[in-house]
Amino acid sequence: MRKVISSIDIGSSSIKIVVGEVVKNKLNILAVSDTPSKGIKKGLIINAESFMACLKNGIKKIEETLGLKLKKTIVNIPVNNANFNITEGSTTITNEAQVVTGNDIARALQGCVYNKFKPTEELVTIMPVYFVIDEQTKVKDPKNIIAHKLAAKSVIVTTPKKNVYSVLTCLEKLGLEVIDITFNSIGDYYANNYQQLNEEIGIIVNMGHDITTISAFNKGVLTNTKLIDLGGRNVENDISFIYKVKKEDAKDLKERLALAHKQLAQASETEKLTNRLGEEIVINQYEISEVVMSRLVEILKIIKKEITLLTKKEISYIIFTGGVTESADFNLALESVFGKRAQVCEIKELGVRKNIYSSCVGMIKYFNEKMKFRNKEVSILSLEEQEELGSYDKRVNISENSILGKLFGYFFDN
Repeated sequence: MRKVISSIDIGSSSIKIVVGEVVKNKLNILAVSDTPSKGIKKGLIINAESFMACLKNGIKKIEETLGLKLKKTIVNIPVNNANFNITEGSTTITNEAQVVTGNDIARALQGCVYNKFKPTEELVTIMPVYFVIDEQTKVKDPKNIIAHKLAAKSVIVTTPKKNVYSVLTCLEKLGLEVIDITFNSIGDYYANNYQQLNEEIGIIVNMGHDITTISAFNKGVLTNTKLIDLGGRNVENDISFIYKVKKEDAKDLKERLALAHKQLAQASETEKLTNRLGEEIVINQYEISEVVMSRLVEILKIIKKEITLLTKKEISYIIFTGGVTESADFNLALESVFGKRAQVCEIKELGVRKNIYSSCVGMIKYFNEKMKFRNKEVSILSLEEQEELGSYDKRVNISENSILGKLFGYFFDN
């Protein structure tokens, strides 16, 4: 079976959709779309109709590229007010060979979830910390080990129901079946070389248009997040205010003329335009880069302070991603605040080598790893659709009324 998986990243500035195929643990990108978003503010849907219209345009681009209808997807859920709890669960190995299977792992994780969160919350993900074989030996992956009892220690991540249902309802109205949900933070982690990070403690920072998300990871497990109401929008607002230009012109100047650090800026590089007062003005690269750098350094200093509050443990890595990191010479601004401690995310996959796609790419990788752990293979395409594409190149104990009851069947069903 061809493992074709799609993901949707709902951002305040744009909606990203990525469809990829996993072949021998390598992700090959099949289709990508990046559509300006409306109806989204700080990651939350504030106007469902506007949001669905934008998403529909993005889906159309994907379907035109694939030559197939997009029916199933993974989607990110706002991290606002997320809760992180360490829980435990266990199960008895009942098969005749007494060998731990994917189904046994699922039952142990079921025990980590049952009655472990409030009725007002929905489960986003379960992240196993370790498993215990017969109350003695700790292991990361217990599959194929002989045992009588399997216990699991996990971090379960939940979020208010409204954060989940506002997203899923819109996607269902557009005819999309959501097969998994997750946070951008987890996607951003898996977009990086996560296998090397799995034994370390570190921070992933996503600098978006409206908000910056700081996420703490302990050996591959998301343990905490912090949202800051600062992002690319603030840089554009500064440019708009200082030069008295429209917001659209400010965005264009930020992307085409300004550098994130003034070190390599040239005063001879200029742009002519008419401001809001009807005056023709000339803006040079050095001056506008000073404006951008001033704001970015301020934001980076706030991030640095918040990191020290988020975790007291020794940090091995700090990785920055998100649309703001695509600014020219962002690495120089980052180094001016963090020195050599921090680095910018680098996505290796062809077709998505921009950090705006880090969440989408990582969500696909995370879902694939989760299914491998469960010994399951899942594709968004039926066998017939897979052939057509080739021509172009037991459930967890959640209420049956919950939309997530459908989602977690992909992980827990036999």
